[in-house]
Amino acid sequence: MRAEIKKETNDGFGVLVTDNNNVKHKIGICDDGEIDGHECEDYPSKPEKRTREESEYGKQARRYAQYYVFLNRGYDTVNPKWKNPVHLQAVRSAIDSMDLEEFEDHFGDLYQQLKSHHDDSTERVLHPPADSQDEDYHLYRKHVYLGLDPLETDLADDARDLAAEFGLDLDEHAPNETPLAGLTDDGLDAWSGFSTELFDRSGEEELAELAEGFYVDTTSELHMAYLDHDGIEQVTTAIEPDREPDARFEEPPVDPGTLEQFQHGLSFDLACQIRDCFIRMGVMPPEEYQILGLGHIAAALAYEEVEFYPDYHAPDEDGAYLSDLDSKYFGDDSLLGSVKSLLN
Repeated sequence: MRAEIKKETNDGFGVLVTDNNNVKHKIGICDDGEIDGHECEDYPSKPEKRTREESEYGKQARRYAQYYVFLNRGYDTVNPKWKNPVHLQAVRSAIDSMDLEEFEDHFGDLYQQLKSHHDDSTERVLHPPADSQDEDYHLYRKHVYLGLDPLETDLADDARDLAAEFGLDLDEHAPNETPLAGLTDDGLDAWSGFSTELFDRSGEEELAELAEGFYVDTTSELHMAYLDHDGIEQVTTAIEPDREPDARFEEPPVDPGTLEQFQHGLSFDLACQIRDCFIRMGVMPPEEYQILGLGHIAAALAYEEVEFYPDYHAPDEDGAYLSDLDSKYFGDDSLLGSVKSLLN
């Protein structure tokens, strides 16, 4: 992926993106991240005439353009925030720094809900709605809100260091990327081998925070997305702040293990989400995030449906959290097909 800002106005940018198929996209981006124009001569203009792969290249180009403007001009152009690697890493940093008591204060309801599916003595926080098709298809949602916005502070150096860790040099205005086609089957074996190691070490100091000082201000009430009897998406309501979250957890009813394992599991989940952000921009993730595991649910669907994506979401290593995801969510009776309409 390559990009260049070709035009700047009072309220937006014109960005030229060359995708990994060597096709050029002219993309207009408002300073709030809204895409107000996208021209590409090589792919059909009508969505129904594009292949799934052509559509994904177009989506990659748009995401890459938004992130490129964010890095090079400082506007908050990545929407939603919980798909911005900088916000996700800040939340991951905050979760890794919590003691178990603080972690339970924020995520105890999600832990209890997941545990209740595997332990009859654990009381449910949320009960299945009357119109739920099957509670195995529930996705339990929890939004996380930082107390320190990485874009609204004087931590500019931290943000630049984070970008450098992600292989992006703000001074050169030229992201250093590797096309996804460069990832071979042998390369995937290396990703798989590192996944369990990262999960096991996710709370250790050597995975030190790339952006220090962030903390979780609050989290939303636990809520869920589910399919009703007609197969239509429904989302329960929840009390939460009147602002956009910095991270979203969306968990199927897998066994969370111990509370400490679950804390590491959510940290690993965020690492997988960071991986997904880069992959779905058409960029090879930094080495620390070259891992296998479930991150964004929508990304998992894309890996299943788009031919040029390897199965980044399907771990085959043993581990309390990972093995549950493997057998429960990606086994022979995969839930992916059943939750498609839950995804935004």
